[in-house]
Amino acid sequence: MQFRDLKKQYEVLKNDIDKAMIDVAASSAYIMGKPVKELEAELAEYVGVKHCISCGNGTDALTIALKVLGVGAGDVVFVPDFTFFASAEVVSLEGARPVFVDVEEDTFNISIADLEAKVKEVIAQGQYTPKAVIAVDLFGLPANYKELRTVAEQYGLKIIEDGAQGFGGAFEGKRACGFGDISTTSFFPAKPLGCYGDGGAIFTDSDEYAALADSFRVHGKGSFKYDNVRIGVNSRLDTLQAAILKVKFKAFHEYELDAVNKAAEMYTEKLSGKVETPVVPEGYYSSWAQYTIKLKDRATRDALQAALKEAGIPSMVYYPTPMHKQTAHIPYGPYAEDLCPVAASLCERVLSLPIHPYISEDDVDMVCSTVLKFAL
Repeated sequence: MQFRDLKKQYEVLKNDIDKAMIDVAASSAYIMGKPVKELEAELAEYVGVKHCISCGNGTDALTIALKVLGVGAGDVVFVPDFTFFASAEVVSLEGARPVFVDVEEDTFNISIADLEAKVKEVIAQGQYTPKAVIAVDLFGLPANYKELRTVAEQYGLKIIEDGAQGFGGAFEGKRACGFGDISTTSFFPAKPLGCYGDGGAIFTDSDEYAALADSFRVHGKGSFKYDNVRIGVNSRLDTLQAAILKVKFKAFHEYELDAVNKAAEMYTEKLSGKVETPVVPEGYYSSWAQYTIKLKDRATRDALQAALKEAGIPSMVYYPTPMHKQTAHIPYGPYAEDLCPVAASLCERVLSLPIHPYISEDDVDMVCSTVLKFAL
């Protein structure tokens, strides 16, 4: 059994993917070829924004977003304490200071109440300027952007949506990567929409932000590539990855999203009441980057993971360490023990089970049977 079965996906899409790769090889347009612009147009239309600017990976997408907003030394960017390292790493790389915010117990996403409290603390200290918040659409579920926007407007914060895991998710009909002042995603192979290497994209309705992002991704180019008007990076999505993504995106929006949601429904139906299953609030739609259950403590979680491994079932812990306890972030401390209690607790108790659009009901039954034997 595969945790996320990319081999099965390739078998299903093989003819179209093989043709797409061969066409790119024959074209000799390996960097920024025609499929790149075509993909950007398709993704922008799908998300419902004016602009999609592709780039080399999801981390670069966040870095470029911060550069577009002018984040730098003396600024604070608020980041969830329960997320992948890149969400805060990029803040430090720009010379700014990440401030860690607790998350909600049920959705795993950023706590609006704790965000406001942390913003007030930074303002009261008077040492740094609150500049932006990076809201992560964790495990496929969009954050609470309705309340987040209220807080952001009150305190003059820009919203960067980190949709690396959220692409395809939605809230009240609006799709993920369309909620931020500027939004990003990742095409890492295991993401809801993934390529066969690294890739990422930036989304925005702002013509100004789009032009800046386009410049930053190609060495700070101006009117042409040898007219460099700012310090940028080298972060272009190559044509081969764009061609693969065009094939995979068609399958993604035509049937894969529905299929992965049906798999999640099977899990929830079989496990509900026995372990704590993921919550999708009313009005929300998840793209299920992960299906993550909660156990009562670390010992129980670790024992279940061992039992699953014994049965030949892969599982993952996302994430075992809160952001503020990562070694690289220690210099920003010292941190209070109760800085982000929910995030710290989740790190002890979460376990992600295999899920993908091609998982069979038999495989779901096998996973659930092992979990239920353990839970009971």
